[in-house]
Amino acid sequence: MSTHSPVQVAIAGEALIDLIRRADGHYEPCLGGALYNLGRALARQGVGAQYLNPLSRDRFGRELAAQLAADGVQLAQPTPVGEVTSLAVVNLTEHGHPDYAFYREGVADRAVTAEGLNAACAHASGLQLVCTGALALDARDAAIYLPWLQAQRAAGRCVVVDANLRPSVMPDLPAYRAQVHAALAEAHIIKASDEDLDHLQVPGADPLARSRHLLAANPRARLMALTLGGEGAWLLQQGAAGSQWFAQEAQPLAVVDTVGAGDSFLAGLLAYLLRAQAQQASLAPTGMADFIAALPAAAYQQALRHALASASLCVQERGCVPPNWQAAQDWATAHPARQG
Repeated sequence: MSTHSPVQVAIAGEALIDLIRRADGHYEPCLGGALYNLGRALARQGVGAQYLNPLSRDRFGRELAAQLAADGVQLAQPTPVGEVTSLAVVNLTEHGHPDYAFYREGVADRAVTAEGLNAACAHASGLQLVCTGALALDARDAAIYLPWLQAQRAAGRCVVVDANLRPSVMPDLPAYRAQVHAALAEAHIIKASDEDLDHLQVPGADPLARSRHLLAANPRARLMALTLGGEGAWLLQQGAAGSQWFAQEAQPLAVVDTVGAGDSFLAGLLAYLLRAQAQQASLAPTGMADFIAALPAAAYQQALRHALASASLCVQERGCVPPNWQAAQDWATAHPARQG
């Protein structure tokens, strides 16, 4: 694209190729990676997004870069690097669940430093949010992402962490769990699924109680999103008297697959919050972290509905096809959700 929106959100984490085994035994390469998907989903919702990690000069890297450009995502490092692209081999178990094997040694998206991430963010004058999660929370990369998050928080940026655990591919699960908790401790906005809470061993009788416990254990956080797949999602506000909001599609969806659904959900939530902040900036300029702490209840419910609509549209497509802003708005209007 010849012109770009000012960068509002910077995303750091994996960009990879999912090699998905088909019924005929062949493997189909698909562009992927949770943070890569998040960047695409944000840009499609009209958010100025920048991807911070380098991409490879190999064919897969060129394809990843081309898709980001098509969606309007800016590259902090437009010059490709010599390291190869990460691969994830995806097989289905006998019960139909995905089984992952990752190839991530000496790969392009890990050829990054905390100093490099901070330098890229320093050049984005309108930057408001930084996002990471998923494979970037590997304990072996703790010296990259944790100092970056801490520096961005100190610089006044709103920190967003999507737990999005991949425990089956981490060699040291206790170290991985500790690193995820360390990253969550820096976050203003936390996103986690019910499965994430299980892997993190958060106590509680049910996912909502576990979410309340996790939020209370991270007092810097202002807001938490809990996703429950087809069972809907919650938004929870920090504090003993913090409020909570629920939304679930009223009718079952024609689900094709769930690839990118969580990333589309988070993008929809952040896009809504950024738009709401922009509409009020002339009246009461404030940072995103302070802004989200003062939203009226109706705005939280609307933000959650927009996020859920974004995920609902994604699951009705094959692969990660995040919707644009208007499509999510139209879906939410045409399909009133259950609320609570």
